Amino acid sequence: MNTHRWLTVLCLAASMPAYASSAFKPIELKDSEMADLRGRFVMPGRIISFGLVMTTTWTNAAGDNITGKASMQINSTTITPQFYVQVSGSNGSGPSNHTTGTGTVIGGSGLGTGQGVTQSVRAAGDGNTANNNVDINVSQNGLAPANVVQSGQALVAGQSVTGSSNAGQATVSLVNGGMQMAILANNNQGNTLQKIGAGNVLQGTVLQGSSNLVNNLTQLNVVLGHPGLNNLAQNLNLNQLKGLRTPGS
Repeated sequence: MNTHRWLTVLCLAASMPAYASSAFKPIELKDSEMADLRGRFVMPGRIISFGLVMTTTWTNAAGDNITGKASMQINSTTITPQFYVQVSGSNGSGPSNHTTGTGTVIGGSGLGTGQGVTQSVRAAGDGNTANNNVDINVSQNGLAPANVVQSGQALVAGQSVTGSSNAGQATVSLVNGGMQMAILANNNQGNTLQKIGAGNVLQGTVLQGSSNLVNNLTQLNVVLGHPGLNNLAQNLNLNQLKGLRTPGS
């Protein structure tokens, strides 16, 4: 993913209202970063819808699985941003006493304190598959989703939602100005964590057993409208931005 897309992720993550009462904390960009962003601006009122979906799924060798999902949708009618959470799981047809993980993964404490986007997979077992994905979907000249129905339990600051299956336990919570989703797998198979907020995105998986399948996905959905340029204030802003262009561009 190129530089300006990573910056888009960080700006959206930093401004994400995980707590309704939190104050907006702007990010200061360096001159070099501003140079990369030149020509890539959004006029006031152009963003008509913003949504975030975060999912984490763990499936073990026996076919047991546990999934956590959190979503939020904001548009012009939204009064208070709200996360809705679902935790679900099912038990597979394989032996429930499948091999306990014996691997050990040490270190990695710095991964939780990184700035920006941090993705990691560390494995001490065999036959594992793990995916960390951050998707940014931007549609232009579109319409905000009509009557978006978000299902699940409403999540408030300081609260956690948990669920479990034979695969392990999933916990979704709002902590430290952001949202995090964690799964602790049974039988010492490992753990995985996703976090977003405060300008950071973290996706990390530790695999201590074998034949596990783990998927982490954070998806940002932005819909841009197509407002007319007859508005005087918008024209003035556009003229100021045009002055930043270099000759011949």
